[in-house]
Amino acid sequence: MRILSLDHLVLTVADPDRTVAFYHGILGMEETVFGGGRRALSFGSQKINLHTAGAEFQPAAHKPTPGSGDLCFLVESLEDVIARLREAGVEIEEGPVTRTGACSPLRSVYIRDPDGNLVELSEPQAVVIAGADDHAGEGGA
Repeated sequence: MRILSLDHLVLTVADPDRTVAFYHGILGMEETVFGGGRRALSFGSQKINLHTAGAEFQPAAHKPTPGSGDLCFLVESLEDVIARLREAGVEIEEGPVTRTGACSPLRSVYIRDPDGNLVELSEPQAVVIAGADDHAGEGGA
């Protein structure tokens, strides 16, 4: 078996309207409505399905709880993100700091969504391969 990628994840939230306002209005995700009024937040080729606490779509996590998420989103420009957060009055809890991502080092800031989920917004950094030959392709053996 081989896993290809993440398609979607689910956040259990106290107030879907507040959650959509935050992720759409501040972070720029698109709201999607599907399957009889279910709501999701879409970005790139991924989405976050929203479950309302106490009325989760089944099957659901064993203990669905608002505020238990810890999410990391890749962004194009961390400087643009910081400016947007300041403009929106969103407190940056930590950062910018350097972190390790799945594919590269990251430069990140941390914020909280309306349920208290930790949201990391990260700009991928160039990967430097230690010991790489700076003169590769210039001839010689």
